[in-house]
Amino acid sequence: MADSDNSRTLSTVTRGDILSFVAASLPTIPHFTTTKALPSDRCNDDPALAVWQQWCSAWQHLSESSLRQQQLERALFSAVLPPLEQAAGSRAYDDALEAEDRASVAEDEAAEALWRTPAQSITGATAKLHAAITKWQPSPTSEEDPWPQIRSVIADLLKIDIASVASARNRLSAPEFQPESPGMVQPHA
Repeated sequence: MADSDNSRTLSTVTRGDILSFVAASLPTIPHFTTTKALPSDRCNDDPALAVWQQWCSAWQHLSESSLRQQQLERALFSAVLPPLEQAAGSRAYDDALEAEDRASVAEDEAAEALWRTPAQSITGATAKLHAAITKWQPSPTSEEDPWPQIRSVIADLLKIDIASVASARNRLSAPEFQPESPGMVQPHA
């Protein structure tokens, strides 16, 4: 194992569910359950974040539509139903398929808008990577190349962004050095 390229142990972030880490680290909705509006200054600073949030909403709608269609499909095809129930189930299933198709088109359009929008921050670039990995990764824990590598890059970008935000806060909260003016008496503590 010493000569294996795969002998390194990845951090829990890259091995685990990177999507929940990204969702918690970006100004968004954890697992797309509740929409939170981004602060307008944050969206103004990086338009990719506003477009990414629109994509998240479209992705959530597509995921819900797909789940609904799958549930109806299982219900329709897993049991022998009387003709009237079969017809009603078939109509509901057809409607769910159409809704899923519309949601898929909307998600594709939102994704294309996101790819066209240049990121202006590490957070914006990370949001775009998040969308790409969410859209095309076969599963959140896929070990097939290039998914572990992409999850690692996203984790690195988030760590860099978090560190830079913390560093900026420290600089802003530190008292500014002001040289004494000649003739000014400084109060004693």
